[in-house]
Amino acid sequence: QVHLVESGGGSVQTGGSLRLSCAGSGYTARTYCMAWFRQAPGKTRERVARIDSDGTTSYADSVKGRFTISEDNDKNVLYLQMNNLKPEDTAMYYCATGFRGDSWATPSKWTYWGQGTQVTVSS
Repeated sequence: QVHLVESGGGSVQTGGSLRLSCAGSGYTARTYCMAWFRQAPGKTRERVARIDSDGTTSYADSVKGRFTISEDNDKNVLYLQMNNLKPEDTAMYYCATGFRGDSWATPSKWTYWGQGTQVTVSS
């Protein structure tokens, strides 16, 4: 059974950095597409970044140049390095895998989710 656990969230000031981790089990990371999503209070869950099994990455426009998605396939750990954080980055961050479909931006196209880790950026 696939199990995902996020960690690394916290509170930082504008311009600060955080690195999120997502430890996975029950699957082989190098054969799966994985992604980070986030959800702010009162808003829908939105895509942040994606990494394919071949290492190709994609980012939401709002985080391009500031966030970097990567993974350690030997350890089955997914990362999200977040630099130059802004108050609008405040949200619960989730990792996901088990993509099925055509649009990675659609949360319902992802089968497995972690419980989330909170990121709060103050001005």
